[in-house]
Amino acid sequence: MKFIKFFFIIFITFPSSIKADLNQELSLELKKGSKLIFIRHAYAPGGGDPENFDINNCDTQRNLSEEGRNQAKKIGNFFKNNDVQIFKVFSSEWCRCKETAKLAFTNFETKNFLNSFFSAKFANNKNKQMLDLKNYVKKFKGNENLIFVTHYVVISEALDYAPASGEIVIADKNFNKIGSIEIDF
Repeated sequence: MKFIKFFFIIFITFPSSIKADLNQELSLELKKGSKLIFIRHAYAPGGGDPENFDINNCDTQRNLSEEGRNQAKKIGNFFKNNDVQIFKVFSSEWCRCKETAKLAFTNFETKNFLNSFFSAKFANNKNKQMLDLKNYVKKFKGNENLIFVTHYVVISEALDYAPASGEIVIADKNFNKIGSIEIDF
């Protein structure tokens, strides 16, 4: 019985120590620079956007909840606490991405190549956006980290990876996924 209890304690603590080690390794990778850091916007309940979506009116969009705003602040704290150097933060023009970027990093610039193409209304933009994103990265000659606050569909298309809300996904400049860090909300 003691052996079973011992095994159980080891079993339940093992995954969290692995997760901590992975986060530590990814933090070290980020400190080296030259990474693409994709962040799916913080938690915004629901999916897609309402039919009356207007890019210039946040009231017509799916927005961050209070949990999402707290998650966005935690994302910013992750970068501050790990002393990760950032060249620039770019955001989709959607309000939930801009709010995530503002709460996490304060300063950011919008880029339409980070916009969602989830709905049929924007689906035809996908190829041009992905080409514009890849061209931007190709032309960037710095060795600093770039942050892209964007949507599930953009990250999925760029990295062949399905991120959770507020998840940080790290890639090299060739769009090869290195790892990811989930931030709770």
